Amino acid sequence: MHDIGPFSIPAMRPFVPEKLRPWIIIVFAIVFQLSGGVYLAVVSEMVGSTALMQEDITMAGAASLVGLALTFTIMFRLKFRFPSKVTLLVCCSGIIVCNLICMHTVSVPVLVATSFVAGAFRMWGTFECNSTIQLWITPKRDLSIFFCYINLLVQGMLQFTGLTAIYTSFLSEWEYMHWVVVALLLMVMIATVILFRTYRSMKKLPLFGIDWLGALLWGLTVLCVIFLCVYGEHYDWYESQYIRMATIFAVAMILINLWRAKTIRHPYISLPTWKFKTVYLTAIIYLIVFILISPMHVLEHAYMVDILGYDSLNVISTNWIAILGIVTASIFMYKTFALKKWSYKRATVIGFSSIVAYLMIFYFIIDYNLPKESLILPIFLRNFGYVVISICFLTALTQVPFQYFWEALTIQAFVDACFGEFFGAAVLGRALKYVMAKNVTLLSANLDHVNTLASQMPRGELYGALQQQALMVSMKELYGWLVISGLFCLAIFMLKESSLRPKFAIHPKFRTIRRYIKHELREKIN
Repeated sequence: MHDIGPFSIPAMRPFVPEKLRPWIIIVFAIVFQLSGGVYLAVVSEMVGSTALMQEDITMAGAASLVGLALTFTIMFRLKFRFPSKVTLLVCCSGIIVCNLICMHTVSVPVLVATSFVAGAFRMWGTFECNSTIQLWITPKRDLSIFFCYINLLVQGMLQFTGLTAIYTSFLSEWEYMHWVVVALLLMVMIATVILFRTYRSMKKLPLFGIDWLGALLWGLTVLCVIFLCVYGEHYDWYESQYIRMATIFAVAMILINLWRAKTIRHPYISLPTWKFKTVYLTAIIYLIVFILISPMHVLEHAYMVDILGYDSLNVISTNWIAILGIVTASIFMYKTFALKKWSYKRATVIGFSSIVAYLMIFYFIIDYNLPKESLILPIFLRNFGYVVISICFLTALTQVPFQYFWEALTIQAFVDACFGEFFGAAVLGRALKYVMAKNVTLLSANLDHVNTLASQMPRGELYGALQQQALMVSMKELYGWLVISGLFCLAIFMLKESSLRPKFAIHPKFRTIRRYIKHELREKIN
């Protein structure tokens, strides 16, 4: 399998079989991906047992993603500073403490801050695991292959975490999900103590010269943007002083960040990173993608619960279909994009075509008596298309010079992992409000023509049926507009000439990266 010599993990003790070592690391990575601060799948249960609003818990879940994304820039600094054993123990301990706090606090600031820290530890632990087995996955350090594995792990575990959280809360209480995660992390700590030794292949590099203030400012900026998206509808947008203040803070911190990037020597995210076409173009397209798939958060849940009458177990069971789409997309991209080196354009067109097909199917099949089996194909296509685009765009960042790669990865993660989902939901949620108001007015006008039927129905039941019909009509209308928008974007991608392929998506050797960081540290000292 390995054409450059046998793969080994010297940080593990000699008695651990060589063939078993990478699989142990993968199990560790799965546990880290399963962990977090709060679990959004059980948001309804948390709202019911605490004094928190749904927006508060969603904000805490988003803060975990911000902590995760912000950590990308310093991942190698942490790897070259701490050995694997120390990193795994610290990350497990940190996430355990965060889970215990999240279980018992009802303070929104504490919940958000704790989830932010949990996200950072989660990313650090996951990176340590994945970077350790990178050469086992792709001996040639081909990132187009490696990113297929990354998306399979991250996206697959995102869906599986939701399943685990709902099933656990159904069998007991929502707090038990935290106890399950704590137990798994304790098992990882015990395994780390037994199986790992304190080993360094290279001398440690100090955590010197990191722009911690810049990291804090960027984190707060993204949190302000997420605050706008999550709380916008609740506070009636700019009728509220909270939304106006959050907007002012976000703009002010963006300006401060750009000013600092221009004036200090090594900012957390440097100005040249923003100028690469791959960085800003993928960010813009990601926002379009999240608007197109936003029905999964705004319309589909309302449709399944309010129209079809599904309970939480039936709703979450669709995650199995999503996992199938993710696995299929990862294998498909591995066979075609990574091995056969299909072009970025072809992968993007395939991904967008799947998303447009998902929207078109929902537009035509949406009905009061839709069987559950009819949801399989559109949900499969939605997740298939998103993962295809995710692997394609992640690999596209390798076109950026390596000194800016991790900063570019952080920027893309801000959009992809952090606020893109909430931005799409906010846009579609606002559109749904206007369309619903219009359709309720139009349908109410028709009640005069059905006076006999109306007189036989209780007023509450009558207006409930009116709201339900208005919701159905509104959903169909919004799906139609999204289909038209998706077809327009798809036409642009198909007409654009591009033959760029992922031929040079090669990750540098760790010694090369360490040499570059060491050179950067000398510059900071001088």
